[in-house]
Amino acid sequence: MNQQIRFCSSADGTRIAYACFGSGPPLVNAPRWLTHLEYDWQSPIWRPWLEALSRGRLVVRFDQRGNGLSEREPPSFAFARWIEDMEAVVDAIGLEAFDLFGASQGAASAIAYAAKHPQRVRRLVLYGGYVRGQMMREDSPTAMEEAQALVPIVRLGWGRDDPAFRRVFALKFMPDSSSEEQKAFDEMARVCTSAANAVRLIEEFFRIDVRSQAKQVRCPTLVIHCRGDLRVSYNEGLLLGSLIPGARFVTLESNNHLLLPSEPAFRRFADELHAFLGGSETAPKNPFGQLTARETDILERIAQGLDNAQIAAHLGLSEKTVRNHITRVFDKLGVENRSQAIVLARERGLGQQSRSS
Repeated sequence: MNQQIRFCSSADGTRIAYACFGSGPPLVNAPRWLTHLEYDWQSPIWRPWLEALSRGRLVVRFDQRGNGLSEREPPSFAFARWIEDMEAVVDAIGLEAFDLFGASQGAASAIAYAAKHPQRVRRLVLYGGYVRGQMMREDSPTAMEEAQALVPIVRLGWGRDDPAFRRVFALKFMPDSSSEEQKAFDEMARVCTSAANAVRLIEEFFRIDVRSQAKQVRCPTLVIHCRGDLRVSYNEGLLLGSLIPGARFVTLESNNHLLLPSEPAFRRFADELHAFLGGSETAPKNPFGQLTARETDILERIAQGLDNAQIAAHLGLSEKTVRNHITRVFDKLGVENRSQAIVLARERGLGQQSRSS
């Protein structure tokens, strides 16, 4: 796999790093906690996930604000800003409709986006997710105290060379992991963000509440949750699945919140995901069938011989947006340059009006 990293600006000006890889119908990956576009690519924990997501798909992922290559000191960590970040990435790439995947707290972001933009989300897959943060649940006093105890642990120990504090999270996310896998998780936590950011993010996670948005989701939805998940309880997964109309719920037999590639549950997760979204064998064999209406409009004008500035003027778009669309068109058609695209487009009958006038 090869990925291309680019940057865009969110509504409040925060720099967001995003990457695309694979080929086929687009799948947007809502960021979870702790992401790093470059480190995840090499991680023994996350690389198998990326490979599973990209089976027959073009995967779009981005670092959450305050994480990875995105701006480390954004003006706000509010949940509403997360949705704006996703909107910025989707618009920068020029996607009009796509499938959406959200894991852990990324599921809440995916739900909120799908409810706000029902015309764009074709299908929704949620893994290990929840609709209400720990401070919004009716948990026992002990559970609430445990949640609150995480904040000082992070504040005091996140940036230390001693991994003991961060190892608490590794054991909550992957209780059945090996010592090597725990070390990999610890390194991921250290690289992805600072102690101050980790605290601000956790405090925001506690306040998440997308129960009302979940009821507004109308696209086909697959909800997957591990029965023994120690990070997000199985009951929270059941609640999530019950709120989204018509959602299909799948139980995996694992104690891990972060599935490991060596366990049978991971293989079943990949199979369920692939079956729900459809693999490369179900993707349109005609590459023109993958183009959105806007991309087809732009290809029509390319076939007419218009340059980017002329296309932008005709369609009322910026030249940057036109360039982003053209990149996607070339990817979908499997061409490397404008000349090759024109040949294919004219063979398809596009651009005839300009050439006959």
